[in-house]
Formats: sequence, structure tokens, C-alpha cells
Amino acid sequence: MSKTTLRKRIAVTATSALLAGVLSVISTPVAQATTHTNAGTTSPETYQGLTAGAAAGSLMVATGSNSTTSASVATTIDAETTEMSATCDSLDNGALSKGLLSKDTSSGIAASATVLTGGVLSLYACTATAVSFQASGGSFVAYGAGNTGWSYSSNNSKVWSPNIAAASGVAALWTAPSTAGTYTVSLYTGYYTNSAGAIVISNSSLAAAPATLSGNITVTVVASSAGGTYAPTNSYCQAVYDTTTTPTSNVDSAGPTKSGDDWSIDFALRDAYNRNLTSGALVATATNGALLAFGTAGTTPVAGTASTIVASDAGDNETVRVSQKTAGAPITTTVTITFNGTTVCTKTVSIAGTVAALTVPAANVAVQALSGSTGNSTWFADGTARNGTFYVVATDSVGNRLATPSTLGTYGFATGSTGTVVSNIVVGSLATTGDSTSPLSASVGTHTCGANAGTQTGAKITFTLANGTVITSNAFDLSCADDAASYTASFDKAKYTSGDIAKLTVTFKDSSGKSVNNITALGASTIAVPGMTLVSTTGAASAVAKAGGKVEYTYTVGQTAGRFAAVVDFTATTLLATYRTVQNPSYEITTGGDSTTNADVLKSIVALIASINKQIQALQKLILKR
Repeated sequence: MSKTTLRKRIAVTATSALLAGVLSVISTPVAQATTHTNAGTTSPETYQGLTAGAAAGSLMVATGSNSTTSASVATTIDAETTEMSATCDSLDNGALSKGLLSKDTSSGIAASATVLTGGVLSLYACTATAVSFQASGGSFVAYGAGNTGWSYSSNNSKVWSPNIAAASGVAALWTAPSTAGTYTVSLYTGYYTNSAGAIVISNSSLAAAPATLSGNITVTVVASSAGGTYAPTNSYCQAVYDTTTTPTSNVDSAGPTKSGDDWSIDFALRDAYNRNLTSGALVATATNGALLAFGTAGTTPVAGTASTIVASDAGDNETVRVSQKTAGAPITTTVTITFNGTTVCTKTVSIAGTVAALTVPAANVAVQALSGSTGNSTWFADGTARNGTFYVVATDSVGNRLATPSTLGTYGFATGSTGTVVSNIVVGSLATTGDSTSPLSASVGTHTCGANAGTQTGAKITFTLANGTVITSNAFDLSCADDAASYTASFDKAKYTSGDIAKLTVTFKDSSGKSVNNITALGASTIAVPGMTLVSTTGAASAVAKAGGKVEYTYTVGQTAGRFAAVVDFTATTLLATYRTVQNPSYEITTGGDSTTNADVLKSIVALIASINKQIQALQKLILKR
């Protein structure tokens, strides 16, 4: 029997089966009893309102799970007679591939699939023009267009339909080669322009592809499945505050969480074909006694009671809830998750404890203005615009910074923290985060001063927890001072070399010669420093004095040598005579090499001439004596 006769008999047999209204099938030559258990998903439908002559816009692959020994096309392949809004809507019904291991979500010209050697792809499309299925290997059996008029290449790797004038479904069963490798399976639509310029329907005699490539699948044919086994490149695991459905990231939230707030370790396990695994042994263990519980990602499970938990699950959309061993006690734990003995996720997370210590950093305590009670955000310059005179940092027993909302406890001050100088202390802007890199991890407090300058020593802040426990801070001093009445300016050196860093310090004093407060703005200023370039922040009218009533400006020293005087002018906003004196600190700049000036050269020349004159006079006297 010739190959041509065999090809025609295969086509006639397929046509007869379809016309008889039975499921059209082709037996697979591969030895697998069932397809890969997790390769199957619901086959896609195509809904296109096609007019006569319109080309198919996609090539679909049946992806439904198939436990039979054969592949099949749909039980009914539509031959629509009108322009319907749901054309070819039953092409997926009964369509099954065989040996399909994976299929991407694309149906255009950049699709991909993986199939076993000898496996069969069930293909379908909706078209209103002639089509051709073509592959770089393997063989086709095509269906549709009344199952008449199809023509095949000699090896059945290409097949051409007759003309299709109305929107219709077409299908094909493509049998993969027995040799593993990479192949292309394509759908061409439309017509062919021959050498005479005529537009014709292509066929096996012309052996030409129609004009439009409407679908193309790069098919990887493999001898055995790599599926069913955990693949880290396609799986996800993340530690987050709130569990999320279907994890798609490995990015963790920053920790620690606050006391009582649990972690969720969400994970989704996939195989090499990005498919779910079959159920297996899931085991999660935690160090340091943390308590664990399995659950579905997106839903918070009931808190666990053990540090090792076991479940039988595919791990496709799971979460592990991680809780403190002891309420209020800080914990850092490493959670390890295994699937059938293979480690699939390891995360180290921390949960902070409750407040165990308060610290007031001495370097951040501002001197309050006389009769002042609000403070100034410029003193902190932390970008949060919170007015105050000191920070309070709350930490747990291992040093984790803590947010201190009013629901957690109440701030106050210890007995003996106020007196005749400082009349009140308030912590008003509460820490809102435990992130130590954020200024909002510190609360801001303010002290109230009377009319007299001075210092209240040994002040202490307290924090009373809901259970009545009182936490007390370190002792610190709170001071009150008047506004500026005078100022002086000086450089850190009298002489600089080009390239040096110079510091200009402006020191402010009150009317009694004491350092000023850090709250009242110093006012507008004009500062000019010849031969130098300012590299620190320019002073603004809202600037306040820093520690010791001082403000520092940093400059780089330029290349121009000489003696200079700066102009430091803070006189614009005051009527005080002592404050209206412009300061002119002087300094010298050398280039670091030969520092001889023109004046030095001239002086040397004059000295040399004088010396020569003396020698001439001495010589004249000697001659006259003779």
C-alpha cells in the first residue's frame, strides 16, 4: 500500500467517525497509561465574531486532564452560518490531548508546550478562511469543513483545508515525533499568491503556506516527564505580616512584628512545568519554641500549639502561621518547611516583646525657651515635622524598638522630674513603628519652662502598661534658657591650606552671657566667606542653635592665597544693640607650595639694592684713603 493511499484512508476514517456523531479519536503510540497528573487544566474556548474571509486569531491546545489512552477533538465542530458573537463556542467540548506536560497561557504566535515523545496535541481554531496546519516534525489528522477537501503532504506533517467562507471550527490531532527535541506546530490562514499573481487556495500540490501565520507553538518533546517534583525556580515562599492568596513572590516583609502580631509564611510549590504537585508530606519546624499552624494562604489559621507540624498536602497555596511561645516575650525563630523530605523554604523571623526599657538619648535633648511649652521640629530635623524637646525610645528585653500606641500603655514622668525651672513634661507624639531606621520609632516629648533659666536634673519618663507595670527611663537633664542677645563668629583655624576643610562657628548668648535655647529661631542671616565654598546646609531664618547655643558651617578652602575677613551678619531681625554688630572673623589661605607674594619679592629687591649701595660706599672710602 502506498503512503498516499494510506494517508487518504486515515482521512476518510476520521471523516466517517465525525459524521457519525461519535467522538473522533486517535490512539497514542506512547506507553504512558495516563497523562501527567497535574498538567491538566480547563481547555480554553475561543469566542470570536468572524466575518467571511476573516483569519483565525489564535491556535488553541486542549489542556484538560486525560485519563484515557487516546487523544480526541471536539464531539461537534461548529460550522456557523451567521456572524455570531460566540462563534465556535464548543470546540473545546471533548477535546483532549495526550502526554501533554505543560502549556503556557498564550494562543498566538509565541506559544509553548511540552509533550512526551509520541504524545498527541489536540489543536483547534475558529476561522472564516482557508487554513493549513504545518509542523517541523510529527504528523497531523485534520477535522472540520465538512471533513472533505483536506490535502496532506507526503509525511502528513502539513495539511491544507478547502476554502472556508463562513466562520467555522477547525481541529487537528498532531502526533509528536518519537525523537525528543524541539519542534514547531503552526496554523496558517488565508490564501496564497502564485507566480502569476493570482490569489488561490493553497493545497498539497502547491505545497505553499497561506499568507498569515495565525498561531505558532514551540513544542518541546521529551522522552520522560520532569514534572511531579518540586522545582524551586517555579515555586514561591515569602514571610509577610498578613497572609495573601496564591503567593507569587519571594520578597519578605521587614521585621520584627510587634508583640502579639504573628508572621505568615506563604508558599506555593510547583514542578518543572509550573504545575501543582500531588499531595505529599509537608513538615514545618521552628526553632526557639515558636508555635506553628498550617492553613490556606489568604486565610489566617488558628494559632498553633507546637513547634513541629505535619500535613498531607500539595503545598500549592499554603501558609504557616508563626506565633510567640510566650505572650509579650520577644522571639527570633527560623522556620524550615519540607515537602517529602526536601527543604522547600527557610525563613527567619522575629516578633518583638512588650516594652521593657525606655531610653532618652541625651544628645537629642533640646534647651527649651523661657515660658515655652511646644518645642521646635527644626531641632530634630528628622523630616517628621514633630515639635518637641527630646526623644523617647521604647524597646523590648532584647533591644527591638517598639511602637507605643495609647492602647499599649501611657506615658508620664517620675516624681522629682519637675520643679521651679521645669513645671511639666508631656510625651505627645507617639512612636508608630518598630523600624529602627525610621525616626518614627521614637516618641517625641516636650518640657515646659517658667520665666527663669536653669536646669532640672534627674528627670525620668515612665510608661505604664495596660497590666499596671511601670517602665522608667534613664535619668536626664532638662534645661531652660533665654533667646539670643549677642553672637560671635570664629574659624577653627587661623591659617588654611588650599583643599582644607574649614569650620565657621557662630555662638549665640543671651543677655546674661549664657548659652541660648534651641527652640527660638535665630533669624535671617547673610554670611560671606571669600576664598571658600560652603558645603553644609545654608542657614535658614527658621534655624535654631544646636548644643551649646552654636551653629556650625562647613567650607572647602579654595586655591586663592591671601588674607581674608568673612562677613557674618545676623542683625536683620533684631533691635538689640548687642545683636546688631556684624562679625568679621579673619583667616589666611596658602596654596601649600611657594607662598612668596609680589610684596615679598619687592621687599627682597629693595633689600638687595640697599646692600649693594652699602658695598659701593665702602669701596669708595677705601679708594679715597689710597
